[in-house]
Amino acid sequence: MKYTITLPKSFTSCTIRELLESRWLVPRKVRHFLRVRKNVLLNQQTAMFHQEVHAGDEITLILQEEDYQFQAIAPGKAENVQVLYEDEHLLIVDKPAGIKTHPNQPNETATLLNDVASYLSAQDCYPHVVHRLDKETSGVILFAKNPLVLPILGRLLEQKQIYRRYQAIVHGKLLQNQTITKKIGRDRHDRRKRIIDAKGGQVAITHVEIAKVLANTTELYCVLDTGRTHQIRVHLASIQHPIVGDPLYQKIPAKRLMLHAQEMYLTHPFTQETLKITSKHALF
Repeated sequence: MKYTITLPKSFTSCTIRELLESRWLVPRKVRHFLRVRKNVLLNQQTAMFHQEVHAGDEITLILQEEDYQFQAIAPGKAENVQVLYEDEHLLIVDKPAGIKTHPNQPNETATLLNDVASYLSAQDCYPHVVHRLDKETSGVILFAKNPLVLPILGRLLEQKQIYRRYQAIVHGKLLQNQTITKKIGRDRHDRRKRIIDAKGGQVAITHVEIAKVLANTTELYCVLDTGRTHQIRVHLASIQHPIVGDPLYQKIPAKRLMLHAQEMYLTHPFTQETLKITSKHALF
């Protein structure tokens, strides 16, 4: 696996050691192998870890597949993948409602990850899940195409530097924008569900903005500061405005869960380009 990256104009100079360890989050074991194998090139010349790199420099990393653990992914259907953005490192796709993000059992094949694995097989790439959407939720979802970019995307997500905006349609008339900060924990009586748990739950923050109030429902935009399981669903149900079609947190039948990941913004880890990705579909 060989990756060549040209450092962008906005890059602040540092040593190769600092670049790999602090900025690109290359694991310690892999950094060690890169150093002893002399598998880091600076402008096509073998580089030492103490050397400084600057904007415009070309960095090449030669990684060995055996230094990473890859789990086998059963092939799915490549034709199902709706690509919104793709380059050497990132793949952003439009997820349909009703399909799981990834398999929970080795023999599962009807998940988005299986389809993405088939799509990327022609490029000899292995997909890595960066975050997930519930089976019933549709919209924009991000995959890493290589193990080099995966930890960087994980850190961006953890540091709230990947902006995600959802559309939701809820029961009832919600008349005021608000930020919901109730902690979320597991439901001890139903392993599928999450509950509001002020004492033992994890911090969860959802910003809610009203788009349109209708006769019996309200169209909303939701922005996440955290990414807890079922976060938007649990938070909206906790203020007595459950999402239309939610099979777990309200019992009124509907054709689908009316929750859709509409937009994603992020700064590309290597080019520093601002990516604004919008789903080709919408709830309203």
